[in-house]
Amino acid sequence: MDATDESHSDKTLTRLRTALRAAMRHRDRAAVSGLRSAMAAIANAEAVNITGAPPAGAIETSPVGVGSTEVARRMLTHADVHAILETEVAEREQAAEGYASRGSQDQADRLRAEATAIRDALAS
Repeated sequence: MDATDESHSDKTLTRLRTALRAAMRHRDRAAVSGLRSAMAAIANAEAVNITGAPPAGAIETSPVGVGSTEVARRMLTHADVHAILETEVAEREQAAEGYASRGSQDQADRLRAEATAIRDALAS
């Protein structure tokens, strides 16, 4: 990942945070829920894969000291962040269709509002 790509993903996260603050000020529950969920999805994608980690051993062989077990989070590209957000939008729209087809229009509307909030933050 180059510096330009990193700055684009940082700008996207900044836009999400700005949109979240605005939604909270306007008490827009659906937007707050959707934006928080989208930011959590990005944070989860940045988590380090631990499948290759060595098994736990005896306490006396464990690393000690501040930060001795810290691992850098994965760096996501702008394309990665964009794909995660598009997936979040698509999942909400698909679920909204399912709710609407079963007559739960209120839940469908809430999911569509969440999808719109994420899409708007992505587009801005």
